[in-house]
Amino acid sequence: MKISSLYKLKLVFWALLPITAMANVDLAAMESRIKALEAQMAEAVSRAVKAENRASKLEQMMVVQEQVSSNQPQKVPKKEPEKSNVKYNAQNGELNMYGDIELNMDGSSRKGQITSIRTAVSKSASGGKNDNWDINGRILLGFEGKHYLANGNMAGFKAEPLAEADGGMGLDDAFFYFGKKDNWKIKVGRYEGYSMFPLEQDIFISYSGNTSNSLYTDGYGYVYMMKEGRGRSDDGGSIQLSKTIDDWYFEINALVEDGTALFGDERYHGYDLDNRKNSLYIRPVAVWQPKPFKIALAMESQVMDNAYGTTIDGQWKDLSKRNGYGLSMVWDSIAKDNMSGIKTALNMAYMDADAETDFSVGGYAKWRRFVLGYIYAHNNIKDFNPNKYQYVLDDDSILNGVPGKYDLHTIYASYEIPKILDLDNYKIYLGAYYSTIYTAKAELIDKSDDERYGFRVRFKYEF
Repeated sequence: MKISSLYKLKLVFWALLPITAMANVDLAAMESRIKALEAQMAEAVSRAVKAENRASKLEQMMVVQEQVSSNQPQKVPKKEPEKSNVKYNAQNGELNMYGDIELNMDGSSRKGQITSIRTAVSKSASGGKNDNWDINGRILLGFEGKHYLANGNMAGFKAEPLAEADGGMGLDDAFFYFGKKDNWKIKVGRYEGYSMFPLEQDIFISYSGNTSNSLYTDGYGYVYMMKEGRGRSDDGGSIQLSKTIDDWYFEINALVEDGTALFGDERYHGYDLDNRKNSLYIRPVAVWQPKPFKIALAMESQVMDNAYGTTIDGQWKDLSKRNGYGLSMVWDSIAKDNMSGIKTALNMAYMDADAETDFSVGGYAKWRRFVLGYIYAHNNIKDFNPNKYQYVLDDDSILNGVPGKYDLHTIYASYEIPKILDLDNYKIYLGAYYSTIYTAKAELIDKSDDERYGFRVRFKYEF
């Protein structure tokens, strides 16, 4: 059977028709996709251009800000120095080790307690020697253990042994405490109570060691500073209860010690003292401290009858009556502005003792690192052993052993040089003082020895 040529052409046409149609459909889809892709690319390019414009504007703003900042003094954030102590944490609490070094180079006119505080270059300096020079001081190594719970309960201890420059060994604090954080605390051991006569950078008369011992010596003026019952005694221990309520702080301290340790030679008004039982000082303190102002009121009283005394003509005489009162006021704006702020204080203290009254008033002002202070003291001695005028007092006594009224004047200054060798914990203090004593009766004063003066360079390094 023969197929005509026309029929063959028809068959080929109908066979190729679907393929052509499909090709047309694929081309149309591809063209549509290409157009969509071109639109997406155009949108991406537009976004990139916008982002580039924004980055350019931001860069220009940063350049302008940098130029403005470079023309202004830069404020470097104040970084608190890190405490350079060693810590050990355990399940039962934390143990810290710390310390500081105080080494002094001193020059002093001569030994003697014209201000009743140890203003001599050292306790062993010869009394009649003028222009004494000395190098002294100590290294303190402290250990503090403490344990705090989430509910505020706490307990801890502190021990601060001293290695003295002259080869001796001593002790600052050694106590145990427990209580509730920012609420109440009980402290037992060796420590100092609240300071009712702060002097601020008093480097020429302040030294670590005993606080309540050897404060009073016959024949020398006495600057009473409410320290007799403060604590840190070499002849006894203390217990203290303290409480904090908002801006109020209260403490009551009890010091039990050999009462004759208060007197440098265990003599009072020419009488040799006999200790019959331990003395008990009770010292309550109340402090109101709405910053930057602070005011404190306190008293201290030896409450044991016949703690110590003497025998006169075969009769026992109690000489242990001692009642003291104090007021301290402090204004401190340095905490907020250590460059232009100031710190000032006014302290007053009064002692009513057997046959003697003592009144002291002092104040200081601190600006930046410089301190200038003044202390006035008045002693009224009403009785003295008439049988021992000639040999009770040593050759360097300020007073000649006659009852009377005496005025003492002391002026002191100190300056702090910080960051030695760029070390935050290394400082040098420069200090100086001048003291004199005066009375209306010229015969009561040894005019060849009625003043004291001295200076000190202290190297202080904390670690």
